[in-house]
Amino acid sequence: MGRGKLRIYLGAAPGVGKTYAMLAEAHRRVERGTDCVIAFVEHHKRPRTEVMLHGLEHIPRRELEYRGSVFAEMDVDAVLIRRPAVALVDELAHTNIPGSRNAKRWQDIEELLEAGIDVVTNVNIQHLESLGDVVATITGVRQRETVPDEVVRRADQIELVDMSPQALRRRMAHGNIYKPDKVDAALSNYFRPGNLTALRELALLWVADRVDEHLREYRIEHNIRATWQARERIVVGITGGPEGRALIRRATRLAEKGAGGEVLAVYITRSDGLTSASPGELTVQRTLVEDLGGTFHHVLGDDIPVALLDFARGVNATQIVLGVSRRRTWQYAFGPGVSAVVARESGPDLDVHIVTHDEAAKGRGLPMARGARLSRSRAVWGWLVGVAGPVLLTLLLDSAAPDVGLANDVLLFLTLTVAAALIGGLIPALASAAFGSLLLNYYFTPPLHELTIADPQNVVALVIFIGVAVSVASVVDLAARRTHQAARLRAESEILSFLAGSVLRGETTLDALLERVRETFGMESVALLERESDTGPWTCVSSVGEARPSGRPLARPEDADVDMPVGDRMALALSGRVLPAEDRRVLSAFAAQAAVVLDRRRLVGQAEQARELGESNRIRTALLAAVSHDLRTPLSSIKASVTSLRSDDIEWSEADRAELLAGIESGADRLDHLIGNLLDMSRLQTGAVTPLIREVDLDEVVPMALGWVPEGSVVLDIPENLPMVSADPGLLERAVANVVENAVGHSPEGQAVLVAASAIADRVEVRVVDRGPGVPDEAKERIFAPFQRYGDGPRRAGVGLGLAVARGFAEAVGATLNAEDTPGGGLTMVLTLRPGARRPPAGAAPAPESHEVRPAAP
Repeated sequence: MGRGKLRIYLGAAPGVGKTYAMLAEAHRRVERGTDCVIAFVEHHKRPRTEVMLHGLEHIPRRELEYRGSVFAEMDVDAVLIRRPAVALVDELAHTNIPGSRNAKRWQDIEELLEAGIDVVTNVNIQHLESLGDVVATITGVRQRETVPDEVVRRADQIELVDMSPQALRRRMAHGNIYKPDKVDAALSNYFRPGNLTALRELALLWVADRVDEHLREYRIEHNIRATWQARERIVVGITGGPEGRALIRRATRLAEKGAGGEVLAVYITRSDGLTSASPGELTVQRTLVEDLGGTFHHVLGDDIPVALLDFARGVNATQIVLGVSRRRTWQYAFGPGVSAVVARESGPDLDVHIVTHDEAAKGRGLPMARGARLSRSRAVWGWLVGVAGPVLLTLLLDSAAPDVGLANDVLLFLTLTVAAALIGGLIPALASAAFGSLLLNYYFTPPLHELTIADPQNVVALVIFIGVAVSVASVVDLAARRTHQAARLRAESEILSFLAGSVLRGETTLDALLERVRETFGMESVALLERESDTGPWTCVSSVGEARPSGRPLARPEDADVDMPVGDRMALALSGRVLPAEDRRVLSAFAAQAAVVLDRRRLVGQAEQARELGESNRIRTALLAAVSHDLRTPLSSIKASVTSLRSDDIEWSEADRAELLAGIESGADRLDHLIGNLLDMSRLQTGAVTPLIREVDLDEVVPMALGWVPEGSVVLDIPENLPMVSADPGLLERAVANVVENAVGHSPEGQAVLVAASAIADRVEVRVVDRGPGVPDEAKERIFAPFQRYGDGPRRAGVGLGLAVARGFAEAVGATLNAEDTPGGGLTMVLTLRPGARRPPAGAAPAPESHEVRPAAP
């Protein structure tokens, strides 16, 4: 039996009508005779939704007991036994109660789909895993229940359930979503018009991307190459020259004029040697386009205009942005240029923008990647000038100027030979010299129209012509070769200099280095292979680029088109084409640098492990010292009191017995507090602290944190009109308690500690002020380190973890804890928190329900 089909109703916000739309679809299917049942639907006591449940078959839920309460979840086994054609399952992102078949409801749905059952479900845009941070920034509420984006993307059908913010707020005001006593708070907090508008935009853009994927697949399946201008997609052709930055910025401005515009920067390199662009400039332009929200692409193609147009049509682009050519005027004799060809061949479906820039007409510089080889077009032009040129010149002189003299004829033919050497190199120039000498002999040297020479002086003139032509052609060709070699060496030196500098500065990761190799040599893929011994199997350490046709990575360097060994147990393997010998010198430098980067990465990992081990040893040593001193003191006190109480030699009075018992209780409390701090620090260092962020009132949390301090030792100043803060109440309470306890312990006798809170701009501060001895500036950070105490004295007890735990908990809830001097003497601890909404009125509605179960702390 095949896999079932998944249909998802995607909501822009809670209350837009996802469940209602899902139930309406179920009624339509039942009317058509489809076997459709409700596996799990939660109506949240909304009357309109509850009415839609009538007339549909319900599968009983499974009841689970958890922490003294009974919860109802979807019974997956019952659904599989009933085996309907379509099952309705509400709340795709729901977290199941511990003890359920699966941890998440989307995993339950996967089981139904695998069994061949079609599923109709729903989810809100804020529950998509990739959008969690964005939604938290917009609404101030962190969604704990999420579903992986890939689960939603795999759906066979996604339908957006949308509603304008004004209509949704009216629905809220009419009591169709929440109870009347919660409406005002909801409208003034989560359901503000700005929040709803932003969530709606997120939903529309996400669905638009999904539609774009379907459109691309359809165009590929039907081999459609014409551009469908459903969305502005702008391709920027860059050459690696300095004008590329201006082109990228211009394309970004064009994309911003239309909603959903996209910028794709593409660099096209030929496949016959080193790329001609500066690697440093390409890196800058890649970073720029990515910072502006676009993407960078590297494409191989010998015909640049054709490759650019193919790429643009392949991504369904609507516009192409190119720069005005950097060619000088005389260079247009060799062709019209990339911009002109692209504009001519783009057709009616692609708009081409030619952008002016400061580098226009300043020359393209020396070719940095072609070595001593000339392009095919230059070779063809060289032969045309060297062979066809003398023929045309002969016809012109014979018909229009037959009496200019042999000396002038020789100079004109020599000019063509020099031109052939400049354009096509030595061979066309030699052919031009030989062919020109024959034409001079036949048409312009007496006797005419014969290959004989009557005057010895003419023989000398022709010999000199041939000698000068060959000499000039040789010199010009040699100069051209030296120029190309110098340009190539300059390119190599620039590449190696940039590479060495970036590696030495630690700016290049291994993947980035391999990507630079691929771009530099125009390869399809690059992999770094390694083996443990000389005869062991090869393993791929890292690779970039396109996968092999088989889809499997390279197993041996011999399987690649180019392999460059790095020692006996490492090799750089390149696939795409065979490199010329002169390119392997640069490749060997890249291979050596790849080995250096790999070694550095491993050394960094080993150094991090060593640092962690050293920190663990330091903490272990400090812990042993603390256990041997600070924990022994209360134990000794408890032991002495217990021994005294059990002594038969002394008859203790009730007052003495009460005092000894109070000492035992005080020592036990002290031990409990010290061990609690040790456990908290252990949780922080192992990353086991998972805060549950929500909006809380400081006047509820801070007073609870003062239960451990003596009465009258703290003055509390928490204004009632403070905004709520985003934090985990338990962790915030522990952080404040540790800070206050530290302040009370350092305050002089009779001096109360002030705990005050205030709202400043975009933050809320809790300041704990004492009048103790204070802390020098150089020690203000050190006091937050574990097992560190400043100014130990008789009154101080503990292992030096209070402030370290407080800062750890503060950072866990997104707050900061810092120390400042108190004016007039003392120390002030400043706890800075993120504000939430304003304080809600009594009976306010909370944020949209979250079904996550948070186990009790041990």
